[in-house]
Amino acid sequence: MRIDIPEEKVFVHECTIPVRWGDMDAYGHVNNAVYFRYIEQARIHWLDSLRLPFVTQEAGVVVVNAFCNFLKQIEYPAELKVRTFIANPSRVSLETFNLISLTSDPDTLYATGGATLVWVDFQTQKAASWPADLRAKIQNTDS
Repeated sequence: MRIDIPEEKVFVHECTIPVRWGDMDAYGHVNNAVYFRYIEQARIHWLDSLRLPFVTQEAGVVVVNAFCNFLKQIEYPAELKVRTFIANPSRVSLETFNLISLTSDPDTLYATGGATLVWVDFQTQKAASWPADLRAKIQNTDS
């Protein structure tokens, strides 16, 4: 089952990630599980770029679901261009989406994926409202 990337989304970040030799499996292409690491790394790059804490001792961003559509095989050596988008921000959650291509072939999608992020109070283990400063950054991006 392929999960579609919505048309209504806002571009928030782009990063470059090198494919490492150890990312490949016995078949000579990037192991499927590694794509989730690329998506994770792109998400962390974006959150870091906000220059606000996205985790504290009391609360933080938690991934409540994640997906990846594998479109084409990626092989070493390569450098990935990972674009991050957001959609549907709410009081407690946010959808992120990623488009993965090669820097040498930026118009061809090799994978698409994403995750739903929720701000969680670690003590209660329940969703909580985004901190005001983080919410403001997310909402300012979504305009």
